[in-house]
Amino acid sequence: MFNNKIILVTGATGSFGKKFCEKLSKDYKPKKIIVFSRDELKQFEMAKIFNKKNFRYFIGDIRDSERLNLAMRKVDIVVHAAAMKQVEISEYNPLECIKTNINGAENVIKAAINNKVKKVIALSSDKAVSPLNLYGATKLASEKLFIAANNVAAGETIFSIVRYGNVSGSRGSIIPYFQKLIENRASFLPVTNLDMTRFFMLQDDAVKFVFISLKRMQGGEIFIPKLYSFKITDLAKAMTTKKIKIVGIRPGEKIHEILYSEDESKYIIEFKDHYLMPPLINLTKKKNFLINKLGEKGKKISTIKEYSSRDSKLLSIYNIRIILREKLFNQKI
Repeated sequence: MFNNKIILVTGATGSFGKKFCEKLSKDYKPKKIIVFSRDELKQFEMAKIFNKKNFRYFIGDIRDSERLNLAMRKVDIVVHAAAMKQVEISEYNPLECIKTNINGAENVIKAAINNKVKKVIALSSDKAVSPLNLYGATKLASEKLFIAANNVAAGETIFSIVRYGNVSGSRGSIIPYFQKLIENRASFLPVTNLDMTRFFMLQDDAVKFVFISLKRMQGGEIFIPKLYSFKITDLAKAMTTKKIKIVGIRPGEKIHEILYSEDESKYIIEFKDHYLMPPLINLTKKKNFLINKLGEKGKKISTIKEYSSRDSKLLSIYNIRIILREKLFNQKI
């Protein structure tokens, strides 16, 4: 479904976007890959690596509806990865977060409908579930916008969402942060809370999940991967023998990641390797979400319980160390 297609990725110079474009170019033969982002230096650096003729570098901001509309001419598929993601910065700059994550999502939707894009998939976050911080609240609002857009588009464009937690090893995540402290010979690793857990998902797995979700999607659903999790203290112990220091929770930070809430669990459909949250609103076009576009069949779950990194299967220190060595650092830890 990606061969001979024009695919636009918003926020394409970020960690996810670069990896997605890399796999798209390597495994498929798209007619055109449009890298849409606002940072010209990152585009310049990315163009040195990805310099095939079918790559197009489009400077633009998702806040700019006219620029988005221009960029989406003749586009078949949009992957919306652009967002203001830093929790603490969003707390102190709320209007900027709203302009990017909510108004920007609206602009993506309008441009996609205007240009009759066939499929749009948006990246969401665990923080959209029972949001504690503004970033999470904006991602929840963004989810609602994309789901409702299916009724506005009346089937000409379909919109779906993938929802997962922090990606291990991506820019701004805890693993490269700890690694830099270790390389700089810090006397301790800071941990905000002894009980804190996070889901474990590598960048490659996040990208693969988006690709398969694009193939599975009917429009209106939220795709949620099945994941292992880890304790932050175990991650620190897997990476170094340095002392751990508890520094306290940051503004808006959660102790555990939650990928669906107890209230949402009443609607969740379970598949072999993922969960699916069907739309809570009535869509104008009726769909059977118990079977997806790949013919995979799911079933409603019977347990009324949130899906949390606290309750997911925890990786041991040994297994964390093996994954880090083989998948991220390619060296002995």
